[in-house]
Amino acid sequence: GLFVWHLKNTGIRQIPCQFVHLCRVANDRLITFQYFNFLKRMYVTQYNKDLSQWAKPKSDSVASPFRELQQLDQEKKIIHKISPISPAHPPLSETSSRNELREMKSAAEIEDLITPVRAESKEDRQWKEMKLHLEDLPGILARLSKIKLTALVVSTASAGFAMAPVPFDLTCFVLASLGTGLASCAANSINQFFEVPFDSNMNRTKNRPLVRGQISPLLAVCFAASCGVPGIALLTLGVNPLTGALGAFNIFLYTCCYTPMKRMSIANTWVGAVVGAIPPVMGWTAATGSLDAGALLLGGILYSWQFPHFNALSWGLREDYSRGGYCMMSVTHPGLCRRVALRHCLALIGLSTAAPVLDITTWTFPVISLPINLYISYLGFRFYRDADRSSSRKLFFCSLWHLPMLLLVMFTCKKSFLEKEDKGDLLGGNHGRAMEIRLP
Repeated sequence: GLFVWHLKNTGIRQIPCQFVHLCRVANDRLITFQYFNFLKRMYVTQYNKDLSQWAKPKSDSVASPFRELQQLDQEKKIIHKISPISPAHPPLSETSSRNELREMKSAAEIEDLITPVRAESKEDRQWKEMKLHLEDLPGILARLSKIKLTALVVSTASAGFAMAPVPFDLTCFVLASLGTGLASCAANSINQFFEVPFDSNMNRTKNRPLVRGQISPLLAVCFAASCGVPGIALLTLGVNPLTGALGAFNIFLYTCCYTPMKRMSIANTWVGAVVGAIPPVMGWTAATGSLDAGALLLGGILYSWQFPHFNALSWGLREDYSRGGYCMMSVTHPGLCRRVALRHCLALIGLSTAAPVLDITTWTFPVISLPINLYISYLGFRFYRDADRSSSRKLFFCSLWHLPMLLLVMFTCKKSFLEKEDKGDLLGGNHGRAMEIRLP
Protein backbone atom coordinates (compact mmCIF):
# COMPACT_ATOMS: atom_id res chain seq x y z
CA GLY A 1 0.00 0.00 0.00
CA LEU A 2 2.82 2.41 0.79
CA PHE A 3 4.48 1.55 -2.52
CA VAL A 4 1.33 2.32 -4.49
CA TRP A 5 0.85 5.59 -2.58
CA HIS A 6 4.45 6.59 -3.43
CA LEU A 7 3.92 5.87 -7.15
CA LYS A 8 0.78 7.99 -7.20
CA ASN A 9 2.50 10.96 -5.57
CA THR A 10 5.49 10.80 -7.91
CA GLY A 11 3.14 10.51 -10.95
CA ILE A 12 1.13 13.57 -9.89
CA ARG A 13 4.32 15.57 -9.35
CA GLN A 14 5.72 14.59 -12.76
CA ILE A 15 2.56 15.56 -14.71
CA PRO A 16 3.54 19.29 -15.10
CA CYS A 17 7.05 18.34 -16.19
CA GLN A 18 5.73 15.88 -18.75
CA PHE A 19 3.29 18.48 -20.09
CA VAL A 20 6.10 21.03 -20.58
CA HIS A 21 8.23 18.39 -22.28
CA LEU A 22 5.45 17.50 -24.71
CA CYS A 23 4.96 21.17 -25.59
CA ARG A 24 8.67 21.58 -26.31
CA VAL A 25 8.74 18.50 -28.48
CA ALA A 26 5.72 19.66 -30.46
CA ASN A 27 7.26 23.09 -30.88
CA ASP A 28 10.54 21.59 -32.11
CA ARG A 29 8.67 19.43 -34.58
CA LEU A 30 6.68 22.40 -35.86
CA ILE A 31 9.85 24.41 -36.44
CA THR A 32 11.44 21.42 -38.15
CA PHE A 33 8.42 21.00 -40.41
CA GLN A 34 8.43 24.69 -41.36
CA TYR A 35 12.13 24.62 -42.00
CA PHE A 36 11.69 21.54 -44.17
CA ASN A 37 9.05 23.32 -46.26
CA PHE A 38 11.36 26.28 -46.67
CA LEU A 39 14.20 24.05 -47.96
CA LYS A 40 11.79 22.34 -50.29
CA ARG A 41 10.68 25.67 -51.82
CA MET A 42 14.30 26.76 -52.21
CA TYR A 43 15.12 23.52 -54.02
CA VAL A 44 12.20 23.84 -56.38
CA THR A 45 12.92 27.47 -57.33
CA GLN A 46 16.67 26.87 -57.92
CA TYR A 47 16.64 23.60 -59.87
CA ASN A 48 13.25 23.91 -61.59
CA LYS A 49 13.13 27.49 -62.81
CA ASP A 50 10.23 26.70 -65.12
CA LEU A 51 8.01 26.20 -62.09
CA SER A 52 8.83 29.60 -60.55
CA GLN A 53 6.27 32.44 -60.91
CA TRP A 54 7.21 35.82 -62.21
CA ALA A 55 5.14 38.79 -61.04
CA LYS A 56 3.85 41.08 -63.75
CA PRO A 57 5.18 44.63 -63.24
CA LYS A 58 2.50 47.20 -62.42
CA SER A 59 2.03 49.95 -64.94
CA ASP A 60 2.98 53.45 -63.85
CA SER A 61 -0.09 55.13 -65.29
CA VAL A 62 -3.10 54.96 -63.04
CA ALA A 63 -6.44 54.53 -64.73
CA SER A 64 -8.53 57.66 -64.45
CA PRO A 65 -11.99 57.30 -62.93
CA PHE A 66 -13.39 59.37 -65.78
CA ARG A 67 -13.25 56.62 -68.41
CA GLU A 68 -16.01 58.13 -70.44
CA LEU A 69 -14.01 61.33 -70.84
CA GLN A 70 -10.95 59.35 -71.99
CA GLN A 71 -13.02 57.47 -74.55
CA LEU A 72 -14.44 60.72 -75.83
CA ASP A 73 -10.93 62.15 -76.13
CA GLN A 74 -9.81 59.12 -78.12
CA GLU A 75 -12.82 59.37 -80.41
CA LYS A 76 -12.13 63.04 -80.86
CA LYS A 77 -8.54 62.35 -81.85
CA ILE A 78 -9.63 59.72 -84.33
CA ILE A 79 -12.31 61.94 -85.84
CA HIS A 80 -10.09 64.93 -86.36
CA LYS A 81 -7.27 63.02 -88.08
CA ILE A 82 -7.17 64.31 -91.65
CA SER A 83 -5.70 61.90 -94.15
CA PRO A 84 -3.37 63.51 -96.68
CA ILE A 85 -4.67 63.82 -100.19
CA SER A 86 -2.45 62.14 -102.75
CA PRO A 87 -1.71 64.07 -105.96
CA ALA A 88 -2.95 61.11 -108.04
CA HIS A 89 -6.53 61.82 -106.99
CA PRO A 90 -8.60 63.96 -109.30
CA PRO A 91 -9.18 67.57 -108.25
CA LEU A 92 -12.27 68.18 -106.16
CA SER A 93 -15.02 70.53 -107.20
CA GLU A 94 -15.49 73.89 -105.49
CA THR A 95 -18.79 72.87 -103.96
CA SER A 96 -17.37 69.72 -102.38
CA SER A 97 -14.35 71.59 -101.02
CA ARG A 98 -16.64 74.24 -99.52
CA ASN A 99 -18.77 71.56 -97.91
CA GLU A 100 -15.70 69.93 -96.41
CA LEU A 101 -14.47 73.25 -95.11
CA ARG A 102 -17.87 73.89 -93.50
CA GLU A 103 -17.83 70.46 -91.88
CA MET A 104 -14.34 71.05 -90.56
CA LYS A 105 -15.34 74.43 -89.12
CA SER A 106 -18.46 73.02 -87.50
CA ALA A 107 -16.44 70.15 -86.02
CA ALA A 108 -13.89 72.62 -84.66
CA GLU A 109 -16.65 74.76 -83.14
CA ILE A 110 -18.23 71.69 -81.54
CA GLU A 111 -14.86 70.71 -80.14
CA ASP A 112 -14.37 74.19 -78.68
CA LEU A 113 -17.80 73.99 -77.06
CA ILE A 114 -17.39 70.47 -75.70
CA THR A 115 -13.94 71.01 -74.20
CA PRO A 116 -14.89 73.70 -71.61
CA VAL A 117 -18.05 71.80 -70.72
CA ARG A 118 -15.95 68.70 -70.00
CA ALA A 119 -13.48 70.74 -68.01
CA GLU A 120 -16.26 72.32 -65.97
CA SER A 121 -17.89 68.98 -65.26
CA LYS A 122 -14.57 67.56 -64.15
CA GLU A 123 -13.93 70.55 -61.89
CA ASP A 124 -17.43 70.32 -60.44
CA ARG A 125 -16.85 66.68 -59.50
CA GLN A 126 -13.67 67.47 -57.64
CA TRP A 127 -13.52 68.83 -54.08
CA LYS A 128 -12.14 72.34 -53.94
CA GLU A 129 -11.52 74.88 -51.19
CA MET A 130 -13.80 77.91 -50.98
CA LYS A 131 -11.79 81.12 -51.24
CA LEU A 132 -13.05 84.27 -49.57
CA HIS A 133 -12.81 87.38 -51.72
CA LEU A 134 -12.93 90.80 -50.14
CA GLU A 135 -15.69 92.07 -52.41
CA ASP A 136 -17.95 89.14 -51.40
CA LEU A 137 -17.49 89.71 -47.66
CA PRO A 138 -20.28 92.31 -47.15
CA GLY A 139 -22.89 90.07 -48.76
CA ILE A 140 -21.72 87.04 -46.77
CA LEU A 141 -21.85 88.97 -43.48
CA ALA A 142 -25.30 90.30 -44.39
CA ARG A 143 -26.60 86.75 -44.88
CA LEU A 144 -24.80 85.63 -41.72
CA SER A 145 -26.58 88.29 -39.67
CA LYS A 146 -29.98 87.68 -41.40
CA ILE A 147 -30.23 91.26 -42.55
CA LYS A 148 -33.98 91.10 -43.29
CA LEU A 149 -34.80 89.79 -39.82
CA THR A 150 -32.49 92.41 -38.32
CA ALA A 151 -34.32 95.12 -40.25
CA LEU A 152 -37.64 93.87 -38.83
CA VAL A 153 -36.22 93.93 -35.28
CA VAL A 154 -34.93 97.49 -35.71
CA SER A 155 -38.27 98.65 -37.15
CA THR A 156 -40.22 97.24 -34.20
CA ALA A 157 -37.79 98.85 -31.76
CA SER A 158 -38.24 102.16 -33.62
CA ALA A 159 -42.02 101.77 -33.33
CA GLY A 160 -41.69 101.30 -29.58
CA PHE A 161 -39.52 104.43 -29.37
CA ALA A 162 -42.03 106.43 -31.42
CA MET A 163 -44.99 105.28 -29.34
CA ALA A 164 -43.44 106.48 -26.05
CA PRO A 165 -45.25 109.50 -24.55
CA VAL A 166 -42.13 111.71 -24.40
CA PRO A 167 -40.59 114.32 -26.71
CA PHE A 168 -38.68 112.78 -29.62
CA ASP A 169 -34.89 112.74 -29.17
CA LEU A 170 -33.09 112.09 -32.46
CA THR A 171 -29.69 111.24 -30.93
CA CYS A 172 -31.18 108.72 -28.52
CA PHE A 173 -33.27 107.25 -31.33
CA VAL A 174 -30.21 106.71 -33.58
CA LEU A 175 -28.16 105.18 -30.77
CA ALA A 176 -31.00 102.85 -29.72
CA SER A 177 -31.65 101.70 -33.30
CA LEU A 178 -27.94 101.12 -33.98
CA GLY A 179 -27.39 99.21 -30.73
CA THR A 180 -30.49 97.07 -31.30
CA GLY A 181 -29.36 96.25 -34.84
CA LEU A 182 -25.87 95.24 -33.70
CA ALA A 183 -27.30 93.04 -30.95
CA SER A 184 -29.60 91.35 -33.49
CA CYS A 185 -26.67 90.72 -35.88
CA ALA A 186 -24.69 89.12 -33.05
CA ALA A 187 -27.57 86.87 -32.00
CA ASN A 188 -28.28 85.70 -35.56
CA SER A 189 -24.61 84.96 -36.23
CA ILE A 190 -24.26 82.85 -33.08
CA ASN A 191 -27.48 81.05 -33.98
CA GLN A 192 -26.09 80.06 -37.40
CA PHE A 193 -22.80 79.01 -35.79
CA PHE A 194 -24.60 76.51 -33.55
CA GLU A 195 -26.95 75.15 -36.23
CA VAL A 196 -24.51 74.34 -39.06
CA PRO A 197 -24.95 70.51 -38.95
CA PHE A 198 -28.74 70.88 -38.84
CA ASP A 199 -29.04 73.63 -41.45
CA SER A 200 -27.17 71.44 -43.94
CA ASN A 201 -30.11 68.98 -43.96
CA MET A 202 -32.73 71.60 -44.81
CA ASN A 203 -33.41 73.03 -48.25
CA ARG A 204 -34.27 76.44 -46.80
CA THR A 205 -30.96 76.83 -44.95
CA LYS A 206 -28.47 74.70 -46.87
CA ASN A 207 -27.06 77.74 -48.71
CA ARG A 208 -26.13 79.70 -45.61
CA PRO A 209 -22.51 80.95 -45.51
CA LEU A 210 -21.29 78.64 -42.75
CA VAL A 211 -22.97 75.60 -44.30
CA ARG A 212 -21.37 76.23 -47.71
CA GLY A 213 -17.99 77.03 -46.17
CA GLN A 214 -17.90 80.58 -47.52
CA ILE A 215 -16.74 81.82 -44.14
CA SER A 216 -14.87 80.10 -41.34
CA PRO A 217 -16.49 79.49 -37.94
CA LEU A 218 -13.76 81.55 -36.25
CA LEU A 219 -14.53 84.54 -38.45
CA ALA A 220 -18.26 84.14 -37.75
CA VAL A 221 -17.67 84.14 -33.98
CA CYS A 222 -15.36 87.16 -34.26
CA PHE A 223 -18.02 88.99 -36.28
CA ALA A 224 -20.65 88.16 -33.65
CA ALA A 225 -18.40 89.43 -30.86
CA SER A 226 -17.55 92.59 -32.79
CA CYS A 227 -21.29 93.30 -33.15
CA GLY A 228 -22.55 92.16 -29.74
CA VAL A 229 -20.03 93.89 -27.47
CA PRO A 230 -20.27 97.37 -29.08
CA GLY A 231 -24.05 97.00 -29.43
CA ILE A 232 -24.63 96.28 -25.74
CA ALA A 233 -22.10 98.94 -24.72
CA LEU A 234 -23.88 101.47 -26.94
CA LEU A 235 -27.26 100.65 -25.43
CA THR A 236 -25.93 100.72 -21.87
CA LEU A 237 -23.73 103.81 -22.02
CA GLY A 238 -25.37 105.79 -24.82
CA VAL A 239 -29.04 105.13 -23.99
CA ASN A 240 -29.65 103.74 -20.48
CA PRO A 241 -28.68 100.64 -18.46
CA LEU A 242 -32.20 99.17 -18.61
CA THR A 243 -32.18 99.04 -22.41
CA GLY A 244 -28.68 97.53 -22.40
CA ALA A 245 -29.77 94.85 -19.93
CA LEU A 246 -32.77 93.99 -22.12
CA GLY A 247 -30.51 93.71 -25.17
CA ALA A 248 -28.05 91.41 -23.40
CA PHE A 249 -30.90 89.30 -22.04
CA ASN A 250 -32.40 88.99 -25.53
CA ILE A 251 -29.09 87.73 -26.98
CA PHE A 252 -28.81 85.17 -24.20
CA LEU A 253 -32.43 84.07 -24.62
CA TYR A 254 -32.08 83.66 -28.38
CA THR A 255 -28.73 81.86 -28.48
CA CYS A 256 -28.68 79.84 -25.25
CA CYS A 257 -32.38 79.02 -24.77
CA TYR A 258 -34.30 79.24 -28.04
CA THR A 259 -31.60 77.72 -30.28
CA PRO A 260 -31.06 74.46 -28.32
CA MET A 261 -34.78 74.14 -27.50
CA LYS A 262 -35.62 73.91 -31.20
CA ARG A 263 -34.42 70.30 -31.12
CA MET A 264 -35.84 69.44 -27.69
CA SER A 265 -39.40 70.71 -27.24
CA ILE A 266 -42.18 72.61 -29.00
CA ALA A 267 -41.91 75.18 -26.19
CA ASN A 268 -39.23 76.83 -28.34
CA THR A 269 -42.01 78.68 -30.23
CA TRP A 270 -43.16 80.44 -27.06
CA VAL A 271 -39.57 81.29 -26.10
CA GLY A 272 -38.93 82.63 -29.60
CA ALA A 273 -42.07 84.77 -29.33
CA VAL A 274 -40.64 86.36 -26.16
CA VAL A 275 -37.42 87.09 -28.07
CA GLY A 276 -39.41 88.87 -30.78
CA ALA A 277 -41.48 90.81 -28.26
CA ILE A 278 -38.50 92.40 -26.47
CA PRO A 279 -37.30 94.86 -29.24
CA PRO A 280 -40.37 97.19 -29.02
CA VAL A 281 -40.00 97.12 -25.24
CA MET A 282 -36.37 98.19 -25.71
CA GLY A 283 -37.51 101.07 -27.89
CA TRP A 284 -39.98 102.21 -25.22
CA THR A 285 -37.41 101.97 -22.41
CA ALA A 286 -34.86 103.81 -24.55
CA ALA A 287 -37.25 106.77 -24.77
CA THR A 288 -38.71 106.72 -21.25
CA GLY A 289 -36.13 104.86 -19.17
CA SER A 290 -38.79 102.75 -17.44
CA LEU A 291 -41.03 99.74 -18.02
CA ASP A 292 -44.58 101.04 -18.29
CA ALA A 293 -47.88 99.53 -19.31
CA GLY A 294 -47.35 100.82 -22.83
CA ALA A 295 -44.13 98.83 -23.18
CA LEU A 296 -45.87 95.67 -22.03
CA LEU A 297 -48.76 96.29 -24.44
CA LEU A 298 -46.41 96.70 -27.42
CA GLY A 299 -44.55 93.57 -26.37
CA GLY A 300 -47.86 91.70 -26.12
CA ILE A 301 -48.89 92.75 -29.64
CA LEU A 302 -45.57 91.52 -31.06
CA TYR A 303 -45.83 88.35 -28.98
CA SER A 304 -49.28 87.44 -30.31
CA TRP A 305 -48.48 88.44 -33.91
CA GLN A 306 -45.59 85.97 -34.12
CA PHE A 307 -47.77 82.87 -33.65
CA PRO A 308 -49.89 83.22 -36.82
CA HIS A 309 -46.80 84.44 -38.66
CA PHE A 310 -44.46 81.61 -37.68
CA ASN A 311 -47.01 78.78 -37.45
CA ALA A 312 -48.22 79.53 -40.97
CA LEU A 313 -44.62 79.63 -42.19
CA SER A 314 -43.64 76.39 -40.47
CA TRP A 315 -46.68 74.58 -41.88
CA GLY A 316 -45.23 74.70 -45.38
CA LEU A 317 -41.78 73.70 -44.10
CA ARG A 318 -42.77 70.60 -42.15
CA GLU A 319 -40.65 68.28 -44.29
CA ASP A 320 -37.62 70.53 -43.90
CA TYR A 321 -38.00 70.83 -40.13
CA SER A 322 -38.44 67.08 -39.69
CA ARG A 323 -35.39 66.44 -41.87
CA GLY A 324 -33.34 68.88 -39.80
CA GLY A 325 -34.46 67.34 -36.51
CA TYR A 326 -36.37 70.36 -35.17
CA CYS A 327 -39.32 69.93 -32.79
CA MET A 328 -41.96 72.25 -34.21
CA MET A 329 -45.68 72.30 -33.54
CA SER A 330 -46.40 71.88 -37.24
CA VAL A 331 -44.45 68.59 -37.23
CA THR A 332 -45.29 66.97 -33.89
CA HIS A 333 -48.60 68.69 -32.95
CA PRO A 334 -50.31 69.94 -36.14
CA GLY A 335 -53.68 70.44 -34.46
CA LEU A 336 -52.15 72.54 -31.68
CA CYS A 337 -50.26 74.56 -34.28
CA ARG A 338 -53.49 75.63 -35.99
CA ARG A 339 -55.35 76.29 -32.72
CA VAL A 340 -52.57 78.49 -31.30
CA ALA A 341 -52.44 80.53 -34.51
CA LEU A 342 -56.20 81.18 -34.36
CA ARG A 343 -56.14 82.07 -30.65
CA HIS A 344 -53.48 84.73 -31.07
CA CYS A 345 -55.21 86.17 -34.14
CA LEU A 346 -58.21 86.79 -31.88
CA ALA A 347 -55.91 88.05 -29.12
CA LEU A 348 -54.78 90.89 -31.39
CA ILE A 349 -58.32 92.28 -31.29
CA GLY A 350 -58.31 92.30 -27.49
CA LEU A 351 -54.86 93.89 -27.28
CA SER A 352 -55.88 96.62 -29.71
CA THR A 353 -58.91 97.34 -27.53
CA ALA A 354 -56.71 97.56 -24.41
CA ALA A 355 -54.58 100.37 -25.90
CA PRO A 356 -57.05 103.23 -25.19
CA VAL A 357 -57.91 101.70 -21.82
CA LEU A 358 -54.23 102.05 -20.82
CA ASP A 359 -54.26 105.65 -22.10
CA ILE A 360 -51.78 104.93 -24.91
CA THR A 361 -54.00 105.64 -27.93
CA THR A 362 -57.36 107.18 -28.58
CA TRP A 363 -60.54 105.15 -29.01
CA THR A 364 -60.29 105.49 -32.75
CA PHE A 365 -57.43 102.96 -32.82
CA PRO A 366 -59.47 99.82 -31.98
CA VAL A 367 -62.15 100.96 -34.45
CA ILE A 368 -59.72 101.57 -37.34
CA SER A 369 -57.66 98.45 -36.62
CA LEU A 370 -60.72 96.21 -36.33
CA PRO A 371 -61.02 95.41 -40.10
CA ILE A 372 -57.41 94.25 -40.47
CA ASN A 373 -57.60 92.29 -37.21
CA LEU A 374 -60.83 90.64 -38.34
CA TYR A 375 -59.27 89.78 -41.70
CA ILE A 376 -56.22 88.06 -40.17
CA SER A 377 -58.56 86.28 -37.75
CA TYR A 378 -60.63 85.05 -40.71
CA LEU A 379 -57.48 83.72 -42.40
CA GLY A 380 -56.48 82.10 -39.11
CA PHE A 381 -59.86 80.38 -38.99
CA ARG A 382 -59.42 79.20 -42.60
CA PHE A 383 -56.01 77.82 -41.67
CA TYR A 384 -57.51 76.06 -38.64
CA ARG A 385 -60.35 74.56 -40.69
CA ASP A 386 -58.62 73.62 -43.96
CA ALA A 387 -55.10 72.78 -42.69
CA ASP A 388 -53.52 72.98 -46.14
CA ARG A 389 -50.66 74.84 -47.76
CA SER A 390 -52.91 77.36 -49.51
CA SER A 391 -54.52 78.63 -46.30
CA SER A 392 -51.19 78.70 -44.45
CA ARG A 393 -49.58 80.67 -47.28
CA LYS A 394 -52.38 83.25 -47.27
CA LEU A 395 -52.10 83.68 -43.51
CA PHE A 396 -48.33 84.09 -43.72
CA PHE A 397 -48.43 86.74 -46.43
CA CYS A 398 -51.20 88.57 -44.58
CA SER A 399 -49.01 88.71 -41.46
CA LEU A 400 -46.27 90.43 -43.46
CA TRP A 401 -48.36 93.54 -44.12
CA HIS A 402 -50.58 93.28 -41.04
CA LEU A 403 -47.89 94.20 -38.49
CA PRO A 404 -46.54 97.38 -40.16
CA MET A 405 -50.08 98.57 -40.89
CA LEU A 406 -51.18 97.92 -37.30
CA LEU A 407 -48.18 99.79 -35.88
CA LEU A 408 -48.72 102.67 -38.31
CA VAL A 409 -52.38 103.00 -37.29
CA MET A 410 -51.36 102.80 -33.65
CA PHE A 411 -48.81 105.58 -34.15
CA THR A 412 -51.33 107.85 -35.87
CA CYS A 413 -53.88 107.30 -33.09
CA LYS A 414 -51.54 107.67 -30.12
CA LYS A 415 -52.15 110.35 -27.55
CA SER A 416 -49.78 113.24 -27.84
CA PHE A 417 -47.46 114.28 -25.08
CA LEU A 418 -49.12 117.68 -24.76
CA GLU A 419 -52.55 116.15 -24.20
CA LYS A 420 -51.22 113.97 -21.41
CA GLU A 421 -49.35 116.91 -19.91
CA ASP A 422 -52.48 119.07 -19.95
CA LYS A 423 -54.47 116.23 -18.45
CA GLY A 424 -51.88 115.85 -15.71
CA ASP A 425 -51.91 119.59 -15.03
CA LEU A 426 -55.69 119.53 -14.92
CA LEU A 427 -55.68 116.70 -12.42
CA GLY A 428 -53.04 118.50 -10.39
CA GLY A 429 -55.09 121.71 -10.44
CA ASN A 430 -58.26 119.95 -9.31
CA HIS A 431 -56.30 118.27 -6.55
CA GLY A 432 -54.97 121.66 -5.46
CA ARG A 433 -58.43 123.17 -5.48
CA ALA A 434 -59.70 120.33 -3.37
CA MET A 435 -56.89 120.93 -0.92
CA GLU A 436 -57.72 124.63 -0.84
CA ILE A 437 -61.37 123.86 -0.15
CA ARG A 438 -60.44 121.56 2.67
CA LEU A 439 -58.16 124.11 4.25
CA PRO A 440 -59.89 126.42 6.76
